Amino acid sequence: MPVQDLIDKSRLPKHIAIIMDGNGRWARRQGEERTFGHRNAVSAVRAATEGCAELGIQFLTLYAFSTENWQRPQEEVDALMELMVETIHGELKTLMENNIRLRSIGDIEKLPVKCSAELKEAMHQTRNNTGLTLIIALNYSSRWELTQAMKKMGEDILHHRLNPATVNEDIISSYLETREYPDPELMIRTSGEQRLSNYLLWQLAYAELYFTPVLWPDFDKEDLYEAIIEFQKRERRFGKTGEQVSTR
Repeated sequence: MPVQDLIDKSRLPKHIAIIMDGNGRWARRQGEERTFGHRNAVSAVRAATEGCAELGIQFLTLYAFSTENWQRPQEEVDALMELMVETIHGELKTLMENNIRLRSIGDIEKLPVKCSAELKEAMHQTRNNTGLTLIIALNYSSRWELTQAMKKMGEDILHHRLNPATVNEDIISSYLETREYPDPELMIRTSGEQRLSNYLLWQLAYAELYFTPVLWPDFDKEDLYEAIIEFQKRERRFGKTGEQVSTR
């Protein structure tokens, strides 16, 4: 039986988040530079996106470039920025054909002008698509996001636009980059590493975490299906007992 047929289509996660890890190690195994791994990772992005769209997943967030990644060698950063421009431009037709809406989270104004312009144009072109929403976390980190949110809340309190006594989880969420989207229910990280790396720390509070040894350039639709199948095996209690959940 194909792996895809084992998925219960009635219990799909609405939102999947992925940490795309392992490009450098994959390249070294091929005897190549790290940038070779990044270029060969585009097929994995396509596979994850198409797989989610075909299943009917509503939101997919990919961690593409963190605020900490600027510390990498300049040659690698430059190559990544160039690759992002090429990929966004090259995949626009596919996004349109598959009714996929492209969005972003992160400080995209700090990206190179050509990269941010290409991203903004693609988001504009796909804005009316109604299928999968593909969210690219670009120049993003969760601590940066939370810091920006606290600054905005402080300004609103200072100018009497927000009563601090009314602040609750929903209001905090409304100040985050992800305010338009539901929290991820499933987080996938490739390459065998088992940490969140400053990614969606608020939003992943109740997500199921799935770690796979597969390096990102090798990640394909079957790997996505296996993560979803594992997600569906787990009991999501949200603080309740197993008995309470089973009797709902």
